Amino acid sequence: MAGASTGLHSAGDRLASARDRFLASLPVDRAEVREPILASWWRSREWNVAADRLRLAYLRTPDLESSLARAAEPVLRHLNDQLDGQPISIVLTDSAGLVLLRYTGDHDLERHLDAIMLAPGFSYAEDIVGTNGIGTALESGGPAHVFGHEHYAERLEGMACAGVPIRDPVSGKTVGVIDLTCWRRDADPLMISLVQSTAGQINQALGEVSNSRDLRLLQEYTRACRHTGGIVLALGQDVVMLNDHARNALSPVDQAVLISQATEALGRPPASGAVTVDLPSGTVARMFCRPVEQGRLPDGVVHVKLISAADPMAEVPAPRAPMSLPGLVGHGAAWRRACRAAEAAYERGEWLTLEGESGVGKLALARAVHQRHNPVAPCHVVDVTAGSDWLAEVREELADGTGLLIIRRVDALNARQIRALTEALAGAKAGREAVPRVAITLDREQATTDLTGLLRLFPGTVGVPPLRHHNEDLRELVPFFLGKLSQQGRVSCSPAAMQLLLRHTWPGNATQLWQVLKQVVQHRRTGQIMPQDLPPECWTVSRRVLSPLESIERDAIVQSLLDNAGNKIRAARALGMSRATIYRRIHEYGIVTPAG
Repeated sequence: MAGASTGLHSAGDRLASARDRFLASLPVDRAEVREPILASWWRSREWNVAADRLRLAYLRTPDLESSLARAAEPVLRHLNDQLDGQPISIVLTDSAGLVLLRYTGDHDLERHLDAIMLAPGFSYAEDIVGTNGIGTALESGGPAHVFGHEHYAERLEGMACAGVPIRDPVSGKTVGVIDLTCWRRDADPLMISLVQSTAGQINQALGEVSNSRDLRLLQEYTRACRHTGGIVLALGQDVVMLNDHARNALSPVDQAVLISQATEALGRPPASGAVTVDLPSGTVARMFCRPVEQGRLPDGVVHVKLISAADPMAEVPAPRAPMSLPGLVGHGAAWRRACRAAEAAYERGEWLTLEGESGVGKLALARAVHQRHNPVAPCHVVDVTAGSDWLAEVREELADGTGLLIIRRVDALNARQIRALTEALAGAKAGREAVPRVAITLDREQATTDLTGLLRLFPGTVGVPPLRHHNEDLRELVPFFLGKLSQQGRVSCSPAAMQLLLRHTWPGNATQLWQVLKQVVQHRRTGQIMPQDLPPECWTVSRRVLSPLESIERDAIVQSLLDNAGNKIRAARALGMSRATIYRRIHEYGIVTPAG
């Protein structure tokens, strides 16, 4: 035993020395470090993970109502009972490495895990803490075991861990990781077998939960279609079903609004009566929602009745869902708040400032509010960046004295131009009774001069949120835009493509989304848009606008990853890049790696 112990310490010392050399950017003998660990070290370095300290922040409350958490909890409790008193911890994370559940039978180990923040609400993704059983399993897509000095962060060197990804039984996507963690001195090769066995049990339980839930929803949906007739929808966590009547009677935009409203209604406590929804097409619909499976996002079946003036049911009172403004879609809280504020200012007769990033929909919102409240009056739009005669055009419209005047992009004006505009508006307001309503749009972050004097003429400012602050509205915006871009709704968005669109942060906001979809329908004129139809910019989650050269490099990397089924090493080789460079660029540009 003494000889074995000496050999073990010798191997550990060599590994520690190899890690020190790697961190010092010195050559490392590959015989001293396992290939998966060395690859993870390279990724950790490219992600600028700190080796001398842990940089973790509490992210959010774990979702314990998810299918994964509910399926895994009984399995983990049973395993914890079996390991009672043993210095080993059982950890469940989601697909981003966020810890959902942790069971620990040893108080000293539990206190240490708290100290290194391996706890619910913190993420152990590889780009946050470097090489570890959770993050490395997620990055590699397979089992990962990391012992002692193989960890990238020094504070984890006293630990040993083994993690295995858990996959959705239907889609095959990774939904989480099951990990076993203990002290390095207590590490046992059986850990790997035990964690793989536990992952298999969770996968089986997840399949049973998903299958039974989806089966029950399908049965209730089929029964509703057979007995109720009319428009029927069924909504599950990952499932949306519409019968033929719904597809024939409703446009894609109306379908998106109904689905959004039904999801909200099913998530609220049961209420008496129906919910009335004003659809973008002008049709009024009454929804009857019946939950089938309770949870954070309950499943349910929805019966929809379209209402006409001759329908006696139209006189039955019902709580009304918020009406979309003409030509607009979206029911996200931030977007609705901006719409309500703009409407309130218009109703008070106030001049209005609409502020927000380029492309967020400031002009569309101003037009929609005016169209709802005064559709017969003209709406004049003057873009101060469109030509040199913009001030004369403003004065002419002010003299006309009717309708709504929208002055766009005033943040682009210099100090002299701001003074001239302020004088023109103030003079019109003071000199005549008949003055048109005035709205200005601006992006304060882009302004190069003081706007205080101009803004004194405008009682209130409505902040229009960037798309990333209400990206749930993409589920309505995408079909709405596709309905405008394609004839008779012949192009729709697949769930997989929608997931990519939802992950993108849209620095160009709704205008960028419109341009992307316009580009897509040029080559996808019928059928469903698939992930490979989307341009490279949609495969990134970067929040900054890239330079032209960066965009070219990003596009080349995304295309090479698509061509090589997501294999980064082959993609780098095809581009003539080193492995370290492609990892760094993927991180810098926020590229979502395509699934193999």
